[in-house]
Amino acid sequence: MRWREICGIALAIMLCTFGSVAQAQSPYGIGRPATSAEIAGWNIDIGRDGSNLPYGSGSVSRGREVFAQQCASCHGDKGEGGLGDRLAGGQGTIGTPRPIRTVGSYWPYAPTLFDYIRRAMPQNAPQSLSDEDVYAVSAYVLNLNGLVGADATLDAKLLAAVKMPNRDRFVGDARPDVKK
Repeated sequence: MRWREICGIALAIMLCTFGSVAQAQSPYGIGRPATSAEIAGWNIDIGRDGSNLPYGSGSVSRGREVFAQQCASCHGDKGEGGLGDRLAGGQGTIGTPRPIRTVGSYWPYAPTLFDYIRRAMPQNAPQSLSDEDVYAVSAYVLNLNGLVGADATLDAKLLAAVKMPNRDRFVGDARPDVKK
């Protein structure tokens, strides 16, 4: 009986060793460190203060065109919602029993709107819009919510300067393990 246990353990060790060697030599590149170019391709996050916003700009009028082509089928012609979430309206409803969470009523920082659109929209082709088109769609959605004028053109500096109505109503996380 003891002999079977020893042989079983030895076999398990050999299989694990062989498995890890085979995995390291995989033609799929498993375990290979990411290159700087690969990391740069995914390092596209935008801070709430606008840090890391790319160069470029976009107007409300261009945003209206892009929105009609890429967004309206899900979010409605004027951001009223449909298959996708409602994007406009709802101001003043967050503290009510039936809050309407939209960009204009709930979203705390305008630069993170750019970040979300660039990463996730349109849903059938995320990250397919140019930075200029993302600026434009952001400008159009902010205009639908009355936060920028119809003649606005947003760039990194102007987008970061937009003060969202719900910005100061979020409560910080008091847990000691959460960075502030």
